[in-house]
This record gives sequence, C-alpha cells and structure tokens, in this order.
Amino acid sequence: MRNLNLRTGWLLALVGAGALTLAGCDRNDNRTTGEKVDAAIAKTERAADQAAAKTEQMAKDAREKMNSSDAGARVSEAAKDAGRAISNAADDASITAAVNAGLAKDPDLSAVKIDVDTSAGKVTLRGPAPTPMAKERAEQIAKDVKGVSSVDNQLEVKTM
Repeated sequence: MRNLNLRTGWLLALVGAGALTLAGCDRNDNRTTGEKVDAAIAKTERAADQAAAKTEQMAKDAREKMNSSDAGARVSEAAKDAGRAISNAADDASITAAVNAGLAKDPDLSAVKIDVDTSAGKVTLRGPAPTPMAKERAEQIAKDVKGVSSVDNQLEVKTM
C-alpha cells in the first residue's frame, strides 16, 4: 500500500505540474490563472479518487477470494489480482495525465474543458471541441498515448 501511495503521490505531482502549465495555455478562456489551476487540480483529484476506488474494490475482491475455502490457491490468485489492480489503476491515471498533456499542446483544444476518463486503457473524451478537425485531433492525441486500447470520442463541436 505504501508503494501505491508513493506512486500516486508522484503521479499527482506530475499531473499537478502539468495542470499549472495548462492553466496558462488556454488563450480563449476568460478565467483567471488561479481558477484554471483549481479546475485542473480538481480534475486530477477526481482521476486519483477513481483510481483509488478501483484499487480498493480490487483489494476487497482479493480479500474475499482469500477467505474462501481453498485458501492456498486462492491466496496466490488474490495476490496476483491485487497486484494487477494496483498496476492498472496507476496505468489509467498515467494515461489520463498523458492525454491531458497532449491536449494542452494543441492550440485549439482545452485540456481544462475536455474531460478525460480512462478505465482499463479505454479513454473517453467529453466536452467541447471548436471544429470537427480539432475533435479528430483530440482523438488522435489520445490514441497516440502508450497503453491506450481504444478511444470513445464524445466531444461536441462547439465554439469555445
């Protein structure tokens, strides 16, 4: 568990640094830098909370397997499941951070306004895109991130 907290701490620090960078990148956003940073931090905290909840559920499932009758074999399987859960949660959070960073580099897209959710390598994009081409670029940015298995592009073309 200490390793998960350390990994999550580093991930949050990385995403937080990216969020600070992102806050100054959106030229069409009328919010103050502080408001942009607060929004980016809130988005990062939501991703971390989702990863933690997923990890807790997998750990609970592992404990239930350990408590069943065939304890020896189940302990081994439960340990493997717990390891996979921790790894998957960290991978999903890393993917989300990388997609947000990629979106921030595009002058037409807003990483602060686009919600990026990742579950088991599947990325879902929600929010506004200024043009159909920008929507396609956002999808391609997500697809290019290592570990992404698929992208569900639910962006709506709207003037930002």
